[in-house]
Formats: sequence, C-alpha cells, structure tokens
Amino acid sequence: MPLLRRKCLAALAGYLVLAFLFVGFSGELGAQSWRTATRAPAGLAPDPATTPEAVVQVYAARAVSWRGYFGVHTWIAAKPTGATAFTVFEVLGFQLRRAGTVVRSSERAADGYWYGNRPWVLSDVRGPGVDALIARIRTAAAAYPYAETYHVWPGPNSNTFTAWVLRAVPELRVDLPATAIGKDFLGWRPVAFTPSGTGAQINLF
Repeated sequence: MPLLRRKCLAALAGYLVLAFLFVGFSGELGAQSWRTATRAPAGLAPDPATTPEAVVQVYAARAVSWRGYFGVHTWIAAKPTGATAFTVFEVLGFQLRRAGTVVRSSERAADGYWYGNRPWVLSDVRGPGVDALIARIRTAAAAYPYAETYHVWPGPNSNTFTAWVLRAVPELRVDLPATAIGKDFLGWRPVAFTPSGTGAQINLF
C-alpha cells in the first residue's frame, strides 16, 4: 500500500508539472501583476455601436495569479437590441467587503482580457428571441443565492454564478470547461440540471 501511495503521488505531481508547463507556455497566462495587466478588448465581440441585433456571449479566461494554473474565471456579456454597450454579469470575490455583494453587472468590454489573460468564447447567441433571454439572465443574476459568500474552492465563486445563470437560461447551451472550478457547487441541493441544460447532476455534498 505505501508503494502504491507513492506511485499515485508521483503521478499526480507529474500531471501538475505538465499542467504548469502547458499553461505557462501556451500564452494563456500572461499577466504577472493584476495592477498593470491589460483589460483591453480581445477582438472577439461584435462592436455594439454597429451591431443592432441582440447578442449574448459567454466567456472564460485563466484566473488571476496562481489560480490561473488551475482554473478559469467565467462571465456573461449581454447586449439588448439597439443597445450601444454590453452589460457584463459576473462575480468578483474581492468586492464583497466593499460592496456587500460579489455580483457585479457593469458596462465593460464584453471580451476584455481578464487581467492580462486572453479570453475565449464559450457561446455566442444572436438575433430574434435573444432579448427575452437577456431578461431572464438579469432575473437570474438578481436571484443568485450566494451573493454574500465567496470561496475559491469548492465554491461558491464566479463559476458557480455563471452556472446558476446558465441553468436558468439553458437555451444558451454552454458546456463550462472542467477548469471552471465551482461550476458544480449546488449548496444543499441534492440534484440539478447541468449548466448546458442537456443533463442532470447529483450533489454528494
């Protein structure tokens, strides 16, 4: 048994080293300091000033600092028909003490770098019927049950919030990546739909 345990630990260490090297050299984890890291648009979102139709996009980007070696931050950007700016819905743990809530909805670049880390698009939905989805996104964001709590692991965190909203709007059909730590946090609920709306999951607490 001790030999087996040592082999398992060695294998785990090997996987962590490979993950570290992949993230470090893949260009996905570029920011060294969040204070000076770029938040500029990545060129993935349509220009709201010249895009009259309604748009919803879901994004993920490597988390800030050491967290980025293991997980991502996710958010939802929405632009109603005729609007000239995106509203981004997300959870920010660092604002809890100042604002009393971790939930933020703000007009910022939908595809902005997450403190130096380039985002990628998980979903892009546009056109007729999307305004109704945006209304449901707003309602779900306002009803988020963990607005006064934040834990990096196992949650609730930014990915718990995104998953909560996606369960309320399954038409977005978003399959959050495995690195979205916290997406499966259900609190004391024993069962729920998956964020993509294509199945169910069981919570073993």
